[in-house]
Amino acid sequence: MPTYDYRCEKGHRYEKREPFGSPTEHACEKCGKTALRQLSVPSLAFKGSGFYITDSRNKSGGGSSSSSSSSSSSDSSSSSSSSSD
Repeated sequence: MPTYDYRCEKGHRYEKREPFGSPTEHACEKCGKTALRQLSVPSLAFKGSGFYITDSRNKSGGGSSSSSSSSSSSDSSSSSSSSSD
């Protein structure tokens, strides 16, 4: 079950563990006023490889193959132009 954050009209804050279909309004645990569910960002952890931009740099085939292919295409164009001279 998820844990939800609640805040009442007087500013009291608390957490409550409830099922997904639970109502968004409750009586405050401290003062009894209406407490509303607050939106919060869930914690998120990326584990494994492939999530960071630096992970693609570790592979030797990725960046060097594209630069060698562009240099080989420029070499072939320069060699063809020199042969036509």
